[in-house]
Amino acid sequence: MLAMMDCAEDDLEVRRWQAVLARDRSWDGRFVTGVLTTGIYCRPSCPARHPRRENVAFFAAPQDAEAAGLRACLRCRPQDLSRDEIAVGRAIELIRTCEGPPALDWLATETGYSPAHFQRLFKRAIGLSPAAYARALRFERAVDALSDGARVTDAVYEAGFGAPSRFYEASEEKLGMTPSAWREGGRGTTIRWAVVPTTLGAMLVAATDKGVCRVAFEEGHAELAARFPKAKLVAGDAPFAALLEQVLAAVERPGSSAAIPLDVQGTAFQEAVWRELQRIPAGETRSYAQIAAAIGRPGAVRAAGSANGANNVAVLIPCHRVVRSDGSLGGYAYGEAIKAELLRRERGR
Repeated sequence: MLAMMDCAEDDLEVRRWQAVLARDRSWDGRFVTGVLTTGIYCRPSCPARHPRRENVAFFAAPQDAEAAGLRACLRCRPQDLSRDEIAVGRAIELIRTCEGPPALDWLATETGYSPAHFQRLFKRAIGLSPAAYARALRFERAVDALSDGARVTDAVYEAGFGAPSRFYEASEEKLGMTPSAWREGGRGTTIRWAVVPTTLGAMLVAATDKGVCRVAFEEGHAELAARFPKAKLVAGDAPFAALLEQVLAAVERPGSSAAIPLDVQGTAFQEAVWRELQRIPAGETRSYAQIAAAIGRPGAVRAAGSANGANNVAVLIPCHRVVRSDGSLGGYAYGEAIKAELLRRERGR
């Protein structure tokens, strides 16, 4: 039992650190980050430069950090958490500890809001409704349990599904690399890959049985193995070749990638940003501020930029369509020349 508790705590530490790296505002109110070398504690979304992981400790609340001798960051002011942030953090903890999806009315009562207002508040902060968040959490728990070798029936019921049929219904569109596999370097996953020439340079394409998990220029086997060190990497076969042709077409004729299946995982915030990127019409651009506003998080411009940079599938999730507010291209992982050419091709369609 003690070993299981230690594992759960380790997993929470990993998720908290990932939230800090993503500057994910949905975690504000759920913990604060103490930087032991500076004696300062911050919100997870603090825009300051990230500390080294070994210098960080997490605290459940600002008062806990202050009791440990730390003082509040003057930039993100973590001691001034709003009532809304505290309410969302409280609701997330309730959802995570409930055996089944909690009723909206109950969550609203527990946090002191009307149901309709709390529904809007939670979705604006997280990008999902409370019910959708609970479903996503339940599904993630089930697939993680299966990845760890649990029997299907045990994993399904322990995750909160009333019957195996409910799990299979939820799985229909989602099975691929599990969230835990993404976090742990592709553990238990077979990834087929190839490097092919394009008019923009050599391009790596990699895919699981569900869909494309990596598209990148000027990368090869070494970079893929570093990204997914625990996956089984094999050369692409005939079914993969058909998928590869679709990806090549999307690069040579950007804007034609809507039907290509993807296997990507991120935080709720990152996935909300990626969905919004896919809604940008070919040939058009948006600023980071516009993307943040479109997902209901107008103050999270920097976080939207980080989520944009965390995109694993170039072109297919069109992060090249995001530019600076002044209209200039801004950065791009594979160079501004490729970004400019992709936009030129889209505008010429």
